[in-house]
Amino acid sequence: MNHLCSSSSGSAEASFCQYAQVGNYKRAVKRFDDGHRLCNDLMGCLQERAKIEKAYGDQLTAWSKRWRQLIEKGPQYGTVERAWLGVMTEAEKVSELHQDVKNNLLNEDVEKVKNWQKEAYHKQMIGGFKEAKEAEEGFKKAQKPWAKKLKEMEAAKKTYHMACKEEKLAAAREANGKTEASVTPDQQKKLHEKVDKCKQDAQKAKEKYEKSLDELNKCTPQYMECMEQVFDQCQQHEVRRLTFLKEALLDIKRHLNLTENQSYATIYRELERTILSANTQEDLKWFSNNHGPGMPMNWPAFEEYNPDQAAAPPKKKRPDGAPPTPSTDHVAPPGDRSSVSSYDKNQAYSAEWSDDEQPTTFSGNENGGNRNSFEDDSSTGKGVRVRALYDYEGQEQDELTFKAGDELIKIEDEDEQGWCRGRLDSGQEGLYPANYVEPI
Repeated sequence: MNHLCSSSSGSAEASFCQYAQVGNYKRAVKRFDDGHRLCNDLMGCLQERAKIEKAYGDQLTAWSKRWRQLIEKGPQYGTVERAWLGVMTEAEKVSELHQDVKNNLLNEDVEKVKNWQKEAYHKQMIGGFKEAKEAEEGFKKAQKPWAKKLKEMEAAKKTYHMACKEEKLAAAREANGKTEASVTPDQQKKLHEKVDKCKQDAQKAKEKYEKSLDELNKCTPQYMECMEQVFDQCQQHEVRRLTFLKEALLDIKRHLNLTENQSYATIYRELERTILSANTQEDLKWFSNNHGPGMPMNWPAFEEYNPDQAAAPPKKKRPDGAPPTPSTDHVAPPGDRSSVSSYDKNQAYSAEWSDDEQPTTFSGNENGGNRNSFEDDSSTGKGVRVRALYDYEGQEQDELTFKAGDELIKIEDEDEQGWCRGRLDSGQEGLYPANYVEPI
């Protein structure tokens, strides 16, 4: 075989000579098994990516829900609050798009690869794939006659080399016999005859070796043609696989590339529009009208004593942290929700604006980051158990309702207007008249 390869004139022929050696087509056949496995690898790759997309979408949704609640309970108000919440809306919509990516990867791309794999590779009952078996049989059939002559040539080469070796040994023995006195003339004659016979045998072996090599070279072109035909069939199958893989990857890229999705661009156009609609002056005006000099003033007025009614305080001054009283006097900035600020639903101010009120300091560090830093923490403190002396029907949303004899917990002391803050056994918190209860 080495003589055959050395006789090739071009590098391509030399490379084919190496490929054409018996059994060297295995790599081409193995490509069928590799192609099937690569389909499985691609499906596994896409399934992992789909899990990542789902996890990211779920995280965005959870993040948006948590921070929407914190913002709505926080002190931000008006149009800037709405702009801030727009970021949460963006997260929710982007989450939906990533869920769509996950669905497209699983329902379209993975299924497409699975179906192509099923059509391209046909499993056999005895194992392996039909395509690989046909390719291997084709290579074996193309190699069979050439392999037979190759075997004959290798045998002739071996015989010739052995004959050459015998000839050299015989010549060496004859030369030694001429220098040794103990070798008789008859023995020298026999040694010479042996050398002649070895030369003849070597010549015959050489002629047979050259003849077998010549026959092998003559059938090589046809052998190469047959091998190339089978190889081309393997290449055609690989062309289909590589072409499909390229198309599948383009589909995957289209599903992953959200920048090409019109909905994705719309999300950020809407977010920008929401942020740009924030109006500083409108928010400041609203705050002044509801928590500043522009708010309605409730001045003290003379009231006649009524002995038939318990002396409930005529007017409340809200303790810090109490829920606010809805008022039709609140005017929301244009475009805001029904209430001007979600903070107004969860935080209370004095009914009268005063410079003496101390602003509440909000610090995430004080809460360890585990709950809303804007939430009132009065519910976590210890209170005093009290019992109701009279029935009381809450007149506003932040007031408690109870019957005479009911027990509750006072969690804040009486203010200057005569109101306390308490908590019912049901967990509801609110304000009640201090003189409607007594300590237990």
